[in-house]
Amino acid sequence: MQLPYELALGWRYTRAGRATRRNGFISFISGVSMLGIALGVAALIVVLSVMNGFQKEVRDRMLSVVSHIEIFAPQGAALPDMPLTLREARSNPNVVGAAPFVSAQALLGRGDEVKGALVRGIDPQLEGEVTDMAADHVEGLDALQPGAFNVILGSELARSMGVLPGDLVTLIAPSGQVTPAGVVPRVKQMKVAGTFNSGHYEYDSALVFMHHSDAEKIFRLEGPTGIRLKLRDLHEAPQVAMQLVHTLSGDLLIRDWTQQNKTWFAAVQLEKRMMFIILTLIVAVAAFNLVSTLVMTVTDKRADIAILRTLGASPRSIMGIFVVQGAMVGVIGTLSGLALGLLIAFNIDVIVPAIERLLHTTFLPKDIYLISKMPSEPQSTDILPIAVISLILAFVATLYPSWRASRVNPAEALRYE
Repeated sequence: MQLPYELALGWRYTRAGRATRRNGFISFISGVSMLGIALGVAALIVVLSVMNGFQKEVRDRMLSVVSHIEIFAPQGAALPDMPLTLREARSNPNVVGAAPFVSAQALLGRGDEVKGALVRGIDPQLEGEVTDMAADHVEGLDALQPGAFNVILGSELARSMGVLPGDLVTLIAPSGQVTPAGVVPRVKQMKVAGTFNSGHYEYDSALVFMHHSDAEKIFRLEGPTGIRLKLRDLHEAPQVAMQLVHTLSGDLLIRDWTQQNKTWFAAVQLEKRMMFIILTLIVAVAAFNLVSTLVMTVTDKRADIAILRTLGASPRSIMGIFVVQGAMVGVIGTLSGLALGLLIAFNIDVIVPAIERLLHTTFLPKDIYLISKMPSEPQSTDILPIAVISLILAFVATLYPSWRASRVNPAEALRYE
């Protein structure tokens, strides 16, 4: 099957040799444009993959403490009919685990040290169904028994207060007792049964676990304030929450994990979008280097263009030749960048440690960052737009020089040949 001559000539010009100094310079500029496109595409893929990896790591650590969906009563009151709500929630086919909880705020003190704390009363037997952290064993979880008044502290909270397992701390509840001297806060001495480390500072520095029946007594509640759910697919949490709105009985509030940390996820998405735009400019600069390459090629090939025109080639065919040449550079650069970017993204766990050993440094010190390894998660939703945008930019860059080539006057071009 014979190729159209526009495609054949465009490919021939793309791989033109360096027979003359001028051809060699044009070939060099074309190679630089191709290399620029490849490096820009590779940089985009690597940066977005690393950002996806960090987002996944933080999200997984966050979801080790936070459930996929929370159902709770308004104003922090106890659920009006907890068994019924639990049965209705479990009846949803997307729900794989459910557990009651009590959520309240309090002060935690030891000596002169007082810290604000978010108290979460849990059922140790069911908590493993809704959070990975409990399922993977939390130190002292078995010690949370009804009436024992034991607590488990976040590692950062325990460190800041200087407490160890076995020490006693004082829990001060805001719901006070009315006495002749006025309203006195409820104070209860608790024993630290253990600590947990979720890898997320916000929770490790403020969260306190206790048995839900103990929390109900301290905060004067008639039952759990909510139910936590775990889903088959965490990405379907908003849709499942909407389904539960119509299937659950009573006046209840429903919140999924994306709403609990909406600001953080919005900030990450904005950062990804800005990085995409900034790095796309690198690809754009490399792609528009094709303009200078093609302009010089058109100038160098004026005689060839004139001969083709005298042989009957139409302006559209001449334009097609140089569009093919520029598009070839864009396609080769984009494919090379995709290959290089994916190679680095999938092997970044090997490449980064090798660079650290070579430079005798550490990019993510364990004592500063929660994540000590560079994570990476290439996603097709990022890679496909990168490839498409790169090809479009390369194609657009060929239009003006190709149009100029189609406007070459054969008589003028051959006058001094």
